[in-house]
Amino acid sequence: MDWNHYRFRSLWPLPVPLTTVYEALREVEEYPRWWPQVRAVERLGDSVAVLTIRSFLPYDLTFTAREARRDPGAGVLEISMTGDIEGWARWTVAADGAGTLARYEQVVDVHKPLLRRLAPLGRPFFRLNHRLMMSSGRRGLLAHLQAV
Repeated sequence: MDWNHYRFRSLWPLPVPLTTVYEALREVEEYPRWWPQVRAVERLGDSVAVLTIRSFLPYDLTFTAREARRDPGAGVLEISMTGDIEGWARWTVAADGAGTLARYEQVVDVHKPLLRRLAPLGRPFFRLNHRLMMSSGRRGLLAHLQAV
């Protein structure tokens, strides 16, 4: 088993129209306004940004996100990531009754030295940390979209 390889999947049911959700997820520079664990976003161009995230455990992850796919018709936003984590992440939004289902998928390898060393014992905590971050993100996005 590769202790530093992770696959994540989260489903966010949101009682908000699909186009509204897609546009909010597309505007990555706004994430720190509604997602507390996204600490900083620095745009380097139209399709590249550096993000710093930190959930409940006391470590930051910094990575460069490069847009790999933006397809509003299919509801897909996908990035490649390099830095403390390397791999890809994808949002896929689809109509779900009167609302939207946002599906987040991520496949990454961790390169941050401390996390690599702690992986055999820390892996369950790292996975929980990610789950808590995603739960907080859903709540933050919903509150953000309902306030608009």
